[in-house]
Amino acid sequence: MRITFKWLKEFINISISPEEAAETLTMIGLEVEGIERFDDDAVFEVNVTPNRPDCLSVFGIARELSAALDLPLKSPQYKLKEDASETDFKVEISDEGLCHRYAGRIIKGIKVSNSPEWLKDRIVKCGIRSINNIVDVTNYVLLELGHPLHAFDLNTLNGKTIKAGVAGKDNDIVTLDGVERKLPADALLIWDAKNPVAVAGIMGGADTEVTDSTKDIFLESAYFEPASIRRTSKALGLKSESSYRFERGADIEFLDKALDRAASLVQEVAGGTIYRKIDVYPKKYVPVPVNVKYDTVNRVLGTDIPHAAMINMLRKLNLSADASPDSFTITPPAFRLDIKRAADVIEEIARIYGYHKIQTTIPKAGITAVNSDRKRTSVLKIKDIVRKSGFNEAINYSFMNEADLDLLHIPEGDGRRKAISIKNPLRKEDSLLRTTLIPGLIGNFIYNFSRGIKDVKIFEVSRVFEDIGRPLPLEITYMGGIYYVEKLPSLWKEEAGSFYLVKGMIEALFEDLHVRGYTFSPTRETFLHPGQSCDIRVSGSNVGFLGALSPVVTDKLDLKVLKPEVIVFEIDIDKLISMLPVSLEYSPIPKFPCIERDIAIIVAERLSSSDVGNLIRAYPSELIEEVSIFDLYKGKHIPDGEKSLAFTIRYRSRSRTLTETEVEDLHQNIVKYITAETGGKLRV
Repeated sequence: MRITFKWLKEFINISISPEEAAETLTMIGLEVEGIERFDDDAVFEVNVTPNRPDCLSVFGIARELSAALDLPLKSPQYKLKEDASETDFKVEISDEGLCHRYAGRIIKGIKVSNSPEWLKDRIVKCGIRSINNIVDVTNYVLLELGHPLHAFDLNTLNGKTIKAGVAGKDNDIVTLDGVERKLPADALLIWDAKNPVAVAGIMGGADTEVTDSTKDIFLESAYFEPASIRRTSKALGLKSESSYRFERGADIEFLDKALDRAASLVQEVAGGTIYRKIDVYPKKYVPVPVNVKYDTVNRVLGTDIPHAAMINMLRKLNLSADASPDSFTITPPAFRLDIKRAADVIEEIARIYGYHKIQTTIPKAGITAVNSDRKRTSVLKIKDIVRKSGFNEAINYSFMNEADLDLLHIPEGDGRRKAISIKNPLRKEDSLLRTTLIPGLIGNFIYNFSRGIKDVKIFEVSRVFEDIGRPLPLEITYMGGIYYVEKLPSLWKEEAGSFYLVKGMIEALFEDLHVRGYTFSPTRETFLHPGQSCDIRVSGSNVGFLGALSPVVTDKLDLKVLKPEVIVFEIDIDKLISMLPVSLEYSPIPKFPCIERDIAIIVAERLSSSDVGNLIRAYPSELIEEVSIFDLYKGKHIPDGEKSLAFTIRYRSRSRTLTETEVEDLHQNIVKYITAETGGKLRV
């Protein structure tokens, strides 16, 4: 940004040279990249960081310089004589989320001509072309106070109406540069009663521009949502001095002062009668206070600044500070939206105190015993185990979109539908923070499959995010995976299907982690195959799911493979880690032999094998060491609506060798117990 030294001196009485002023600005974070001489004036090229839109003006730079030099700051002076209001002129805001405030003044009876030399000289030195006295005034105030304004030819506005609202579908406008532009549906526009007359915050329309024949104008001063301006500017490939400031954040409280300043200058250089201000401000600016402890400031900076000195530095920057014995509270004004936390306030103190005054010290690094990070250690172990099972690790972006959830038929009301929207996504496909890892892994699979890779075994351990109605979302660490191996002719037959291979990997993972009490039960996940899927439970608590993608989902993937088996799984790692044993207890190898007995029982089809297995385990006997299922059968000799489940029960005593008789008696009692509990019958 270019500013002149003479202009700066109108707001602050400085006796130092331009070079000294440039050095001071650079030391407080406003780097002066160059100085250009014009007769008895100097023009600074100031590099303003994106988080400091308050410094994109002569007045803003002067405010910073006055604080650094401890000199008083003078506000812009103007006289304003206004007439009666235009009672039949209306201003409306139809989208308050995109236009937070809209003010304006009607000025009648002006004479459009060339600008006086003083005005033309100022804006030209700052890099803006002179057009006419009205347009030059709006650019002058933009440079002076940092707030963009726009002048409409009042008599070209239909229906004596100005409205701020989105473009909608199939709208276009010819902008001031003579280009007809197709407008994005979500672009914020300024409308009259019939047509769009400006792309809000970016550029006006050619049909309402101020020309030599203009007699009356409507002068606009507004606040537009920065993200909206940035998005529209990027979509149109159109940037301007206005959009540069609006997309970084203007001062919503100061815009009426900028309007009055511009109106007074219009009257000075073009005459006319100024009418009463119209100001639509539906939702007032409410600052968010920031509390800072004095000790924190000095500890972070390595200084010993007195409490009163800190308060004084902040007040020099027009930052209101309420002091208490141990801390102070800053109430950021509307022009300092970058101040959101204690670190921001500490930076302000450091700038004004002077970075060169802060002593350089060597940091102390003590060697102490460090408690191991249980979660980090567990995650590393989990990754290592899964990699050893033949899976490769993937790393995806933390984004998704609604279409990903629609593909998986995630129902409304499901927690995975409570996604956080991103204000400025790089593309539409990345508009939400992900609530599940599965869409990203499916994308990895499709990418590899379409390039001829037919053996895909990948997993990812990362965070998902859920909107829980608080400022910050709920973050959970998940592990997700996808498994696909193309079925090819082979010399031998693989007995186990893909589902059971992945299930075996998860069981091996749990065994390596010493997880006990895990089971697999029927799932209600709508995107999984009902006959090849399950929920994963540990100690009765659901920690994830496993299964083949349903045919409805795989059909949408267009794999051009007959009945593809694409297996996916997802596990809540945070919950799983909380269930890991804190310490391990080792047991001696059993001294006494075991005796195994089988049981086959016909039960209702609705009963799961895990439920029946848990009933056997719950039988009150210390001699039951292990229960495992080895067969499920439906078909010939089994009635409709029923199935046969076969289990092996291992019996063992820790203190003696069991006899055949006592095992047989116990086994028969268990058979009677299970048939009674399930309503089933023994299969013989």
